[in-house]
Amino acid sequence: MALAFLKAWGCEVTAFSTSPDKEAEARKLGAHHFISTHDKDALKKIKGTLDMVLDTVNASLDWNGYLATLRPKGVFHIVGVANEITAKVGVLMGQQRSISASPTGSPRTIRDMIEFAARHDISPMVEYFKMDKVNEAIDRLENGKPRFRVVLER
Repeated sequence: MALAFLKAWGCEVTAFSTSPDKEAEARKLGAHHFISTHDKDALKKIKGTLDMVLDTVNASLDWNGYLATLRPKGVFHIVGVANEITAKVGVLMGQQRSISASPTGSPRTIRDMIEFAARHDISPMVEYFKMDKVNEAIDRLENGKPRFRVVLER
């Protein structure tokens, strides 16, 4: 969803993923650039080029590597639930970079986002499963197979 929102806002978007096979989808959703984080040098190649990094994942990251991708005064913003951040203060201080975080949003913010999504024809990618296929849905979840969201329906 973030890719589609950023595209609609007119941003130049770089998507990061541990799964190189997600590149085509990321580009379809609005990414102009794609970085496979399995490439150990990928973050170094874009050092100092990004204004903002939006972290939507609940995973441990190469914090210093991601912070180094920011331009001076760039912001690393977290909306995923990171358990711990380990970063060198010098990576932040020397270029006046910052780390921020926020929850999903207030009811007003959520309403604004829904209205924006409607205006720009943005909708979530969802896999639907009938209730009698709940075990298949759970199996896909346990094996990391769903691309985005899984919804059970009657």
